[in-house]
Parts: sequence; structure tokens; C-alpha cells
Amino acid sequence: MRIAFIATGDIAIPTFRHLSLTESKPILLITQPDKPVGRHQALTPPEIKSIALGFQIPVWQPEKIGQIAAELTALAPDFIVVMAYGQIIGKSVRQAATKAIINLHASILPKYRGASCIQSAIDSGDSETGITVMRVIRELDAGDIITVKKIPIQPRETAGELHDRLAEIGPAALSEALEILSRNPDHGISQDPARITYSPKLLRDHGRLDFTQAAESLERRIRAYHPWPESFTEITIKGKSKRLKIFPPTAVVDQCIPPGELLSRDGQLLIGCGEKSLLLTQVQPEGSRQMPAADFINSLPAVG
Repeated sequence: MRIAFIATGDIAIPTFRHLSLTESKPILLITQPDKPVGRHQALTPPEIKSIALGFQIPVWQPEKIGQIAAELTALAPDFIVVMAYGQIIGKSVRQAATKAIINLHASILPKYRGASCIQSAIDSGDSETGITVMRVIRELDAGDIITVKKIPIQPRETAGELHDRLAEIGPAALSEALEILSRNPDHGISQDPARITYSPKLLRDHGRLDFTQAAESLERRIRAYHPWPESFTEITIKGKSKRLKIFPPTAVVDQCIPPGELLSRDGQLLIGCGEKSLLLTQVQPEGSRQMPAADFINSLPAVG
């Protein structure tokens, strides 16, 4: 079985590594170009590239994936597997697979098509999520479903933790999908249009918290937006507005405080919400380090 693998994000690493240890070792990895990272903007490869080179798998890094369509077609891969790549896959690349091009998506489709599917599942209070393997078509995340692997979402789980657990079920999801397609190349279940939802790419300012919302909703959002884009509010320190990052875990408490107002109580830091309040445990004032909420209280004796 000749497989070309297209991926960039770390969620794809367990699946790529697993496949590289089988008889279906990928003939090629296509990933994003190296990016400047850090203070000195040193060119840094995606981690999956380093893994591929360790397995002596060729790596292509086009600026736009359509640039290598002809070369990919010439390799005649049976399957093309896509996972967290970061570019739209055009027709010329989709047609390069002799059997099928499939994508591993971190939600139970058709729910949460798009980039922020993991965050959306936590933010919405869902009890489960999973990896859906589907056919790649022109419309984003809209292809027929090959198989789905589901896992429960833990009550206090962050998006980062859920991301890592979803990554670990990728190998089983892909193996099952390839087995199904080997028996029935035309297999696929259409997505129910009535159940489609979208989860667009998150930007840093999406992390701004609206404390007129209920504490239960905000507790979920803080977990959903950790580690990206992070959650924050703005407070006034010495007459100046400063950003205050808020980290999980937080806890809902039955105390009425005006929305967005901080209250120090017995060494604990509370913030008012539209319904109930949130107990904060870790914060980071603008221009400072992340610290326990108790340390923040000590730095602001006037709070509460």
C-alpha cells in the first residue's frame, strides 16, 4: 500500500509514527515550510518533518501544495492521508491518489467543521468527541465519513489535554479506515446537513472573557481556550487598564458579585459573572509572570 501523508500539526505525529513502523510506511511526507520561531527568528521545522527524516521518508515543503501536484501524481500513491495540514487541498492534489484521499478530523462530524473543533467541543459542554476519517472533497470537512472513533471529554479537561488524547486514537482510526476501504473502496456515509456546525479559526482576541455570561459557561471556555488562544480580562491597576490572563482550573461558586468585579475572600480570588462567580487559581498580570491567585492578591492589597 503506497501512502502519501500530508500533515503539519502535532496531533498528526502519533498516527504518522505508527504508520511509519508498519508495512505501509509512507512514501512521502508533505508538510508546511520551516517557520521563524523565537526571539532570534530561527528557522524551525515542524516536528513531524524531523520524525520523517528519522525514518528516511522524503519530505516536501511547498509554499502552496498545488505546486507539487504533478510530482505527487507521478508517484501514484494509493492513498493520500491528510491530518492538520493547514492548507486547502485543491483538485489537482486530490486527484493524485489512485484510490482515495482521506482526512482525519478532530470532531464527530458533521459537528464542528473547521479549525477550532477541539475548543468548540469543550466550550459547548459536549460529553464526547472523537476522530472522524472522511473523504476529502472541495468543501471543507464535508466529505463522506469512512469511520469515527469516539472518546469521552473529562469534566476538568483542557483543550491541550484533549488534543493529546485525540492524537493517540488517530492510529486506530486510520487503520480502521484503510481496512474498510481495502474491502469496499466506495464506502462512505454522507454527512447529515441538519447537524452541521462550524468552528472557525481562533484569534488571540477571542480569548477576551465576557463576565455577563454564567460562571459555568466561562469555566468551560477557560479550559477550552487553554493553551490557545488563552483567556483574559482587563482590570485597572494604579489607574491603568491592564490585561489579566486567567488559567485553568477555575471553579464555580455560589456567590453574587457584580460581573467582572474581583473580590478577595479568605486568601481566595473570586470574579463575578452573570450567574454565580468563578474562583481563580492561576493568573498572569500584564508585564508579569504567571502566579497563584493568592500571590496576585498579595500584590494588590486593595482588591476586595
